[in-house]
Amino acid sequence: MKITFSVNGTNRTIDVPADMPLLWILRDTLDLKGTKFGCGQALCGACTVHINGSATRSCQVPASALNGRKVVTIEGLSAQASHPLQQAWQELDVPQCGYCQAGQIMQAADLLSSNPQPTDEDIDAAMYGNLCRCASYHRIRAGIHRAAELAASSRASTQQDADSTQGVA
Repeated sequence: MKITFSVNGTNRTIDVPADMPLLWILRDTLDLKGTKFGCGQALCGACTVHINGSATRSCQVPASALNGRKVVTIEGLSAQASHPLQQAWQELDVPQCGYCQAGQIMQAADLLSSNPQPTDEDIDAAMYGNLCRCASYHRIRAGIHRAAELAASSRASTQQDADSTQGVA
């Protein structure tokens, strides 16, 4: 089946079986290895990507559902690792083994896009179902809080720059 969809901002047309999961399209067909296989049943979150802006488990999305969709993987979040979550993860040394972290970051990015200042309870609810074998949940939560701070600081700086170019005091 030929499908056309966007991956990390690039339109792609590929010919794969209609029931081939997006996870394997990304890893085996498009050579994007950041998205990980965890359970294959959408229970662990290791394969989380964004489809049309929403966190989605790629192991359960068949090729037949991808036409016209926009997919963003961990590689597309920020090629320069400048996304606030990527900065916070590095600054706080969040991961231990790191296997689940791409999925954790993609799930957290979805959270922060709709809730830029989440509480611990908001984070726990949004991240529920993203499993970490190393049990780094406290560090993941701290990383999300730090990313929220970095994003807020960036927004404030951008607003100040806009105000100064418009002559607003």
